Amino acid sequence: MIAQVSVSGGKDSTATLLVALETLPRDAFVATFCDTGNEHPMTYEYIGYLAEATGVPIKTLKPDFTDWWWHRRDYVRDHWGRPHKNYPDGVPQADIDRVLSFFEKGPTGNPYLDLCIIKGRFPARRSQFCTQFLKTEPSNEYALELIEKHGAVESWQGVRAEESANRAKLPDREDVGGGLTIFRPILRWNVDQVFAQHRKHGIDPNPLYKLGMNRVGCMPCINAAKPEILEISKRFPDQIDRIEEWERLVSTASKRGMSSFFPAPLGNRGDLMGRNIREVVRWLQTQRGGRLVDMFKAQSEPLMCSSAYGLCE
Repeated sequence: MIAQVSVSGGKDSTATLLVALETLPRDAFVATFCDTGNEHPMTYEYIGYLAEATGVPIKTLKPDFTDWWWHRRDYVRDHWGRPHKNYPDGVPQADIDRVLSFFEKGPTGNPYLDLCIIKGRFPARRSQFCTQFLKTEPSNEYALELIEKHGAVESWQGVRAEESANRAKLPDREDVGGGLTIFRPILRWNVDQVFAQHRKHGIDPNPLYKLGMNRVGCMPCINAAKPEILEISKRFPDQIDRIEEWERLVSTASKRGMSSFFPAPLGNRGDLMGRNIREVVRWLQTQRGGRLVDMFKAQSEPLMCSSAYGLCE
């Protein structure tokens, strides 16, 4: 059997990797990083740092949706014109031609963006297909390769119970079947223990944690809190620019001709009908009620070091 330690560049997966280093022979585990294509450059740099600092090679798993891309193009060409739900007369030919013209250019090569283009929309909290197709499935596919080679795989995951009610219900160890088990070695840890594990091994946390980020998986994540999105807009405006361009591209491949990374706050607000990333950032700069700009929010500069975990103290 061999252990597969999932590494995201976040605090919990880093602590999990360090537990593996403490408790397992070096040849008894491998480390993997799922590249979603929606990570901050600092996270990619951190994965490199982590591999060098620990001496553990970290294998990058990056899905390729090229086959899906061309299948989607063919589906648009062959099926969209037929009557179906919401389109009793079929999708208008002008919209079909627009989408087909876009698909003919071929995939972008960015997993997150290609997946959203194929879906014609971005993920949502109740439909987090990003996790399934960009992390879970690539990791499971690699696990199958390891099972074929080693007979069984124990998947080490940096999940903690205090993060959510659903995670609190998870067991420490779970038999999935087919030679695969899941092990959550830090499930009962608190966040102080996580950073203590970093210090114990002389490993720096991802620098994004000192730049106002509560999470570092995806930049931004569809589950990012309002203050974090505002912080991103101020510290990393290039990431907002990128999402704006992604919205344009995904909209081009959508039946409706529009798609937004974040839903409109409160869902039905008339002043946010566009629902694009720029409107969301503007809304985050307003006072409660969403109409008057809060000049402090809009103009205040982010602190040089800001951490929800006390890392700047």
